Amino acid sequence: MPATPRAAGDVLVGLMSGTSLDGITAVVVRFVEGEQGRITPELLAHVERPYTSGQRARLAAAMQGASAAEYTRLDFALGGWLADAAVAVIAEAGVPRSDIRAVASHGHTVWHLGTQGTWQFGQPAVIAERTGLDTIADFRVRDVAAGGEGAPLVPIADALLFSRPDAWRLLQNLGGIGNMTVLPPIAGPDADLTAVRAFDTGPGVCIIDGAVRLLRPGLTFDRDGAMALQGHAIESVIEELLRDPWYAASPPKSTGRERFTSAFIGDFVARCRAAGSRDEDVIATAVWFTARSIALAVQRFVPQDVGDVLLSGGGARNPALREAIAMTLSPRLVRPFGDHYFDGDAKEAVAFAFLGWLHLHRRAGNLRGATGARGPRVLGALYPG
Repeated sequence: MPATPRAAGDVLVGLMSGTSLDGITAVVVRFVEGEQGRITPELLAHVERPYTSGQRARLAAAMQGASAAEYTRLDFALGGWLADAAVAVIAEAGVPRSDIRAVASHGHTVWHLGTQGTWQFGQPAVIAERTGLDTIADFRVRDVAAGGEGAPLVPIADALLFSRPDAWRLLQNLGGIGNMTVLPPIAGPDADLTAVRAFDTGPGVCIIDGAVRLLRPGLTFDRDGAMALQGHAIESVIEELLRDPWYAASPPKSTGRERFTSAFIGDFVARCRAAGSRDEDVIATAVWFTARSIALAVQRFVPQDVGDVLLSGGGARNPALREAIAMTLSPRLVRPFGDHYFDGDAKEAVAFAFLGWLHLHRRAGNLRGATGARGPRVLGALYPG
């Protein structure tokens, strides 16, 4: 039987290095715009390239402060690592490079100051040189220049690719940082997107993973939530941390590793220790702190009747965190993004590929309700291949 021909569309590579410091996510995705204007993503390949301990250490150190020489070297080194990931995922997809419109790279956020500035590493000129493909990068800076937070940027993909036509939906990403998109019913590309709201909710897995690495140096994360499921959360620590004024601040708002530093994580562990906790209790407390921060955001900033919640990112693989979020957001239906679409670990890389698609079509990639920018802007800078 002959193979069913694929629908025509633009094929892009998406690259993402998240705040969890796990590694690089690379995707090849085809975007098909239907007759009614609805855009459908077809995931052709998805590759995860974990960082080595040395690479992770360099990135972590840079996010605490490094020399100008090291920043310069690391920017170019990370560009090479991203280029390698692009080459690997293109091979996995089996798509001729001549069919690929562009590579869209988020890079890695080294420092983020909201409306004051933002800084992503991963030299796009290196990616363009190594792959021979047009490369689009530096997505956040134009939004910041327009008075926005520069984050979150994924909501435009959430709205146009993953919304429901008949009901409100909440998408919660659980990377190193947690971020939420609140979606009204959207029936097509001409729908009013002014009601879309998105903002960072606080930690995703950065405190969980950081505490695990501090307590159990041989581990990088709590596999299958095993430690958290054996522990008991310390309510007094959670309550104290949630009194931080940042959680009460109204959106748009964003945060990053500059808030949840290694010093913050060390202090978090010390607070738990002062309450006489075991290692498992520390990790359980980190899990429930993340879940409670998300629930608090919903309580304060999401008055709409949201029927379902989709979880994506590395944290969605942690059953302890999924269970805690489901309990705090009950009676809403909470489920992994992958149950409804493709693997949720690929979602952010697909979103940045979509931002690249929007750039190529000269369409805005930001939403004022998410970033607070003065208006819609075409995001990203193009580096020819």
